[in-house]
Amino acid sequence: MDFLIECIGFGPKSDPLSLQNLLEEQGEPTPWRGNSTNQRRLRLGQGLELRGERHANGSWTLLPHYRVDTLLRISTQELASPEDSRFEALLHGWAAPPIPGLSADEYGTYLLSVWISDAARLPKPLPPGHTLALHVAGFAVDLENIGPNQELAPRTLLERPNGARIEPLGGLDNPGGCAHLSLRIKEVRNLKNQISGETVQVCLCDAPERPLALLISPWQVEAEGLPTPRPGLRIEGTFLFLGELGGGIPGPKRVAGRAFG
Repeated sequence: MDFLIECIGFGPKSDPLSLQNLLEEQGEPTPWRGNSTNQRRLRLGQGLELRGERHANGSWTLLPHYRVDTLLRISTQELASPEDSRFEALLHGWAAPPIPGLSADEYGTYLLSVWISDAARLPKPLPPGHTLALHVAGFAVDLENIGPNQELAPRTLLERPNGARIEPLGGLDNPGGCAHLSLRIKEVRNLKNQISGETVQVCLCDAPERPLALLISPWQVEAEGLPTPRPGLRIEGTFLFLGELGGGIPGPKRVAGRAFG
């Protein structure tokens, strides 16, 4: 997963063992994820975090995290928890579902799969169709192209809502939470990883209802000979979507009754 943490400013030469030690020494417990010694996060500034999970055999899984300052509404179609973790869940659903009385759309504008890191906050089971509000960011798994919008996108794509193509991947050979994207870049924010000192680029891309925040590895951009992202260009590739809850969590059921006397 080194290519994922490159997206938050830890380059190919970063030592995983040193990062694990930083998580233990300077990190803090990750909220809603149980054992504080095995679930750690290291704040890197401006919403960036390195997160780590220590497994029973002593090995670590390191993942990036970026807290987007906006919320994306997703209508739940399926919520699946992996057998080896009770803290997270894979959400499949319709993004930007219709608001009753304001939209004739039956489902939503596009399908999306997202790993929710704090799924322990949700009741089980979560009723299908329930709408959650999530802080969601995508991290580049395979960056295919960055280039002029008119050259990369056929006319049929440009005529779609926001000129966006968002296709969740499925099947046994594809990791959950991934989607193949073709999106226009609206804005590029340059953040700084306070640990490594590297610049982290967040591409805010045009999508229905809310822009999608995509983080890419500058080392992958250089290796592929791609141009530096800038507004007006189109970005294409496969991205892993990670998020956390920001609203829409069902509360305790109220017992209806009537007072007498």
